[in-house]
Amino acid sequence: MADSEVKVATSDSTARKMIFQPILEDGVFRFDCSANDKDAAFPSVSFINSKSRDAPIVSNKAPLHIPYFECRLGQQIVKLELPVGTSFYGTGEVSGRLERTGKRVFTWNTDAWGYGPETTSLYQSHPWVLAVLPNGEALGVLADTTRRCEIDLRTGCRIQFTAVSSFPVITFGPFPSPTDVLVSLSHAIGTVFMPPKWSLGYHQCRWSYDSAERVLEISRKFREKGIPCDVIWMDIDYMDGFRCFTFDKERFPDPKSLVKDLHDTGFKAIWMLDPGIKHEEGYFVYDSGSKHDVWIQKADGVPFVGDVWPGPCVFPDFTRSKARAWWANLVKDFISNGVDGIWNDMNEPAVFKTVTKTMPESNIHRGDDELGGCQSHSHYHNVYGILMARSTYEGMGLANRKKRPFVLTRAGFIGSQRYAATWTGDNLSNWEHLQMSISMMLQLVRNI
Repeated sequence: MADSEVKVATSDSTARKMIFQPILEDGVFRFDCSANDKDAAFPSVSFINSKSRDAPIVSNKAPLHIPYFECRLGQQIVKLELPVGTSFYGTGEVSGRLERTGKRVFTWNTDAWGYGPETTSLYQSHPWVLAVLPNGEALGVLADTTRRCEIDLRTGCRIQFTAVSSFPVITFGPFPSPTDVLVSLSHAIGTVFMPPKWSLGYHQCRWSYDSAERVLEISRKFREKGIPCDVIWMDIDYMDGFRCFTFDKERFPDPKSLVKDLHDTGFKAIWMLDPGIKHEEGYFVYDSGSKHDVWIQKADGVPFVGDVWPGPCVFPDFTRSKARAWWANLVKDFISNGVDGIWNDMNEPAVFKTVTKTMPESNIHRGDDELGGCQSHSHYHNVYGILMARSTYEGMGLANRKKRPFVLTRAGFIGSQRYAATWTGDNLSNWEHLQMSISMMLQLVRNI
């Protein structure tokens, strides 16, 4: 249904208890504002199987902690009060310290170059809090919404989520330890994909190597100096004018030969693919995508054009199965050049020359019903990265079923570990960012 057609059953009101039902396994509960709100909730993108979030199970247990809600001007505010002495963790890819008590985060995937410890929105959205109770038990809380969501942990021992109505809240536990909570969470959102063995070694990556000769020079230096290294990464400079699925004819004239040389000396090669496709007739990717009608549209039904590295670009609508299949087949063909892994960047999606750093929230995604149907970009923005990673992962699988795919994504959503690894974004080479990287990696509970 379109955003304008969503009918939220609850109206502006004072705080009331949410209704609940047990789901998935013992100790896991789904909370909704009302039965009508439960029916109006959109499908889950975070769960492995959206139906498991919606199907009650038989259980004799009742939740120990029940959230309250109120609705104001179309916003659903959920508050969960926990015992004094509770400390908070989680919230996914965030900057700052490991403990999140006293912090506020907004889930809105953002191109956040050079972020600092107080930056409130980074490249991924994880509307999730891990609470460690005074008795040592732990409770996980997930606001299962793709929309922009405020996670406010500044008031006492209260977890507060605020997002557009209506959305369910899922609790995991309390269980004896944080590990038990994360195991239960993994039964809902899945575990990290099984990576190829070579991807566990040292990788050499920077922005950027401007020619095949420079790549080979770097690889030789590693071997000459006896420094272990298993992978070299190619940023967008390998492309012809930053056009995805192409190679610069002068600087990277023979990618297959380059990869063979790297393989002969024990290196794998990972190549970048961005979502922005140059708006240019005669460019085979643009022509093919236009023929298959896969582009995100403006509110008037015309494909949206925004500036990124190649200049004016259109963007695949990964909320549609036909667009994901189209992209996956491009990836399958791309792998034939000797590509070992793929690096998805700029997939928040990032757009240049805009204050918001992304496309208009009024843009239209003609999404599959299983994801939520036709909706504005404000609904699908936070899951654009996970859906692109899924398409890339599936394309690598099409290329060779006997090899484990390797995909790295900058943007993501809770659950994207099923398809891709992630990194800490456009950080800087300074001590502050080195320190933040430790807590950030520990917060990424998706890597379980």
